[in-house]
Amino acid sequence: MVNPGLVSGNKPVNSVKISFRLPYLTQWGQSLLVCGSVPVLGSWNVKKGVLLSPFHEGSELIWSGSITVPKGFQCEYTYYVVDDKKNIVRWEMGKKHELALPDGVQSGQEIEFRDLWQTGSDALPFRSAFRDVIFRKSWDSSVKTTTGANHINLEPEAESILIQFKVFCPNIEKDTSIYVIGSNTKLGQWKVENGLKLSYVGEFVWLAECVIQRTLQSSLTIISTYRYCKYGRSGNASIENGPNREVSISASRREAKYIFLSDGMIRETPWRGAGVAIPMFSIRSESDLGVGEFLDLKLLVDWAVASGFHLVQLLPINDTSVHQMWWDSYPYSSLSVFALHPLYLRVQALSENIPEEIKQEIEKAKQQLDGKEVDYEAAVATKLSIAKKVFNQEKDLILNSSSFQQFFSENEGWLKPYAAFCFLRDFFETSERSQWGRFAQYSEDKLEKLVSTESLHYEIICFHYYVQYHLHLQLSEASEYARKKGVILKGDLPIGVDRNSVDTWVYPNLFRMNTSTGAPPDYFDKNGQNWGFPTYNWEEMSKDNYGWWRARLTQMGKYFTAYRIDHILGFFRIWELPDHAVTGLVGKFRPSIPLSQEELEKEGIWDFNRLSRPYIRQEILQEKFGSAWAFIATAFLNEYDKNCYEFKEDSNTEKKIVSKLKTSGESSLLLESEDKMRRNLIDLLQNIVLIRDPENPKDFYPRFNLEDTSSFQALDDHSKNVLKRLYYDYYFHRQENLWRQNALKTLPALLNSSEMLACGEDLGLIPSCVHPVMQELGLVGLRIQRMPNESDLEFGIPSQYSYMTVCAPSCHDCSTLRAWWEEDEERRQRFFKNVMESDELPPDQCVPEVAHFIIRQHIESPSMWAIFPLQDLLALKEEYTARPAIEETINDPTNPKHYWRYRVHVTLESLNKDNELKTIIKDLVRWGGRSVPLEDSQAEANLISTSSVADTVSEKQQFAGTGEKIRHPSEYNGIPSLTAR
Repeated sequence: MVNPGLVSGNKPVNSVKISFRLPYLTQWGQSLLVCGSVPVLGSWNVKKGVLLSPFHEGSELIWSGSITVPKGFQCEYTYYVVDDKKNIVRWEMGKKHELALPDGVQSGQEIEFRDLWQTGSDALPFRSAFRDVIFRKSWDSSVKTTTGANHINLEPEAESILIQFKVFCPNIEKDTSIYVIGSNTKLGQWKVENGLKLSYVGEFVWLAECVIQRTLQSSLTIISTYRYCKYGRSGNASIENGPNREVSISASRREAKYIFLSDGMIRETPWRGAGVAIPMFSIRSESDLGVGEFLDLKLLVDWAVASGFHLVQLLPINDTSVHQMWWDSYPYSSLSVFALHPLYLRVQALSENIPEEIKQEIEKAKQQLDGKEVDYEAAVATKLSIAKKVFNQEKDLILNSSSFQQFFSENEGWLKPYAAFCFLRDFFETSERSQWGRFAQYSEDKLEKLVSTESLHYEIICFHYYVQYHLHLQLSEASEYARKKGVILKGDLPIGVDRNSVDTWVYPNLFRMNTSTGAPPDYFDKNGQNWGFPTYNWEEMSKDNYGWWRARLTQMGKYFTAYRIDHILGFFRIWELPDHAVTGLVGKFRPSIPLSQEELEKEGIWDFNRLSRPYIRQEILQEKFGSAWAFIATAFLNEYDKNCYEFKEDSNTEKKIVSKLKTSGESSLLLESEDKMRRNLIDLLQNIVLIRDPENPKDFYPRFNLEDTSSFQALDDHSKNVLKRLYYDYYFHRQENLWRQNALKTLPALLNSSEMLACGEDLGLIPSCVHPVMQELGLVGLRIQRMPNESDLEFGIPSQYSYMTVCAPSCHDCSTLRAWWEEDEERRQRFFKNVMESDELPPDQCVPEVAHFIIRQHIESPSMWAIFPLQDLLALKEEYTARPAIEETINDPTNPKHYWRYRVHVTLESLNKDNELKTIIKDLVRWGGRSVPLEDSQAEANLISTSSVADTVSEKQQFAGTGEKIRHPSEYNGIPSLTAR
């Protein structure tokens, strides 16, 4: 779209003046700038963009500016907010503006582009989740953006102006048209039938033009107030929400002859949908071998459609087989961020010519593995064993096929290192690279030798290719099936990778291998969490514009149309722990501005050894260990001063303490449990006030919850007051701008590398900068009712959630709805009284009526998405609640070695036959005003031509014939009672 001959600063022959105009309220010291794809607009170098000038028009602050260009000029452009040095403060999200001069424009005329600032939420309809699934249609590449402006010539002396109206409308029914109606006679004087009809020009864009005569009666004339309106075949008109729009022109003959209005989206009641969440491994079907498989997703999609759900959400599905034991059941510790997990392979689908003996083996394995829970090790071993036998039978046929060759060429960048890593892991019987001899350090030359066709182990390498190829085929089949059914498949992007992974082997410079990732104390664990992943070297990653992250997202986008960013706070700042830590308590945020020694000394704090070393006194030992204190002192400590102790070299880190207890048996000598002694010793080690930076010894970080330590309590009042103030500043004030800037560097790289809808898991200790940045970038947040963001609430209020959220009663990291209800009697009574508004005693168990109320609360919320764990949905029918509720928990965040093995106790085939449950759920979704997917028969009847967009059923259709007034959730005052169902 660039005009090759256009050079900034040279006035072209036959020139046309282009003006930009945008209403936008900035803060003091900020300006608006337009930058685009051509030299005159900076060629995407913001420093060379065109600064706009502000002026007030009524209560609005308008920014405007102009450039001179040749006839036939085309480009793309975006608006930026910059400071006085043209440093970017923020920028528009979504699609770039497109500028193409109409053919009829005359030399010397002016065209004014009146735009609206595009927010992150404006970009959402163009994400694949909506474009390709919810608002899907048969795209016709022959549809061209041609408008009347290209064929209307306005003479230079004519007293007329051409107005082009442009609006986006992704959600529209068949045989519905869009009009612009307004006060001007050309706009029908508010009568739809006389209004200006828009034409569909592709990609959700609707355009229309009209020529309006200029009047000289006043210095400023309002041409029209107007709105957009949908007009259906039945004669029903739906006028957009909000105030009237307005277009004005000056009476001056120097006014633009063409005004192009970009009016953003039609203002409608926001689209809202619902979904189901379940880990891939938890699904049960009649065909699987002890664990959910990718092809089972087709059955789950069928159930979702019949239940009124537009979305199926999974946990991570990448290969995690680092240890080759049940520890690998943890789905967030990836062996490779690109490879799919062999656990989810359906071996029956590997070939159409499986020998009878292998079929019998499969049937036998199916019976043996059909347990209450996943047997991770047996399932993986069985599938790989059977897959190897099928591979031996048909390897030449598959590996030489054009389909495999295409897959290999598109994925060899990660596939070859993955296969080589798996071979080395199996050969050396460990993923610990230090045990791999000369292969411990990765290089391209070593890789090519490992995967060479001449190597003795080439067949083993090819087997890993083969498994990944079939996993790709099976997941692609399920993914395409979901798209066609109008169901979004939502993946999960883990924040970390295993330190013994393909990625850390190939790209060690991208990771800080001497550190560990986790989370500070929160709802899930009062001691914090230590996930064990190395933290990221963001500085190194930025050198190629976060290419590794962009590649991850591109790969995910092959299968998913939405994704959850695990621990999105990690893109603002990460909780970084030393690699010798076991718990997650004694960490620091990275990046962050530390407390400098100079800063502390100015405040009268000077005894840094006292504050940063474990504070261990005899009375503390006696209080913690009782009569055994002397033994503990002898075994683990040195007395460096009278009644003052420090840890010995062999036990001065958390990992050393754990190791010493395992090997020396001190706990058995004391007749105490090893767990209790470990906890007490680690508590002692963590009894510090400041953490000294190992890389910069004059920098310090306040220990989380430092006031809880006896080290802090022993300080003088002055020191306490200073440290409390600095603690609060460190955790809640001084980092905000730094973290905001960090997120605005990293997150856009992810968002721009894929067309998937992005949702962020923003639970935990939330800095105040997080939600504004998420809103700015169009990221959908998460709301869990039992973990409200508001510090003064015990239970979140779904009716008050914002639109840009996913709401849910529970998630995989906490107990299910049933288990939560049973855990705490007093809390249950408070919920029953304060939320369900009942003065009676609540039932001991989460009976279907309670589940129905809570689920309905979430469905009726304003949140864009209400997504429910399958376990919570099964609580709607008593027959599915026979299994103890505690057994339905997926993860225990307090246990770093938790076995992730939960399986649903009912098959998908059975659920698909249960029309009663499907009807209960679908009625809840419908009556909550959320969109439901079309059944196959409906979808076929509602296919639309390229002149309109989208298959989604409107609320009018959904509620037709019910006799009920349709209410948006915001109309409810408070929470509906159970009797209102």
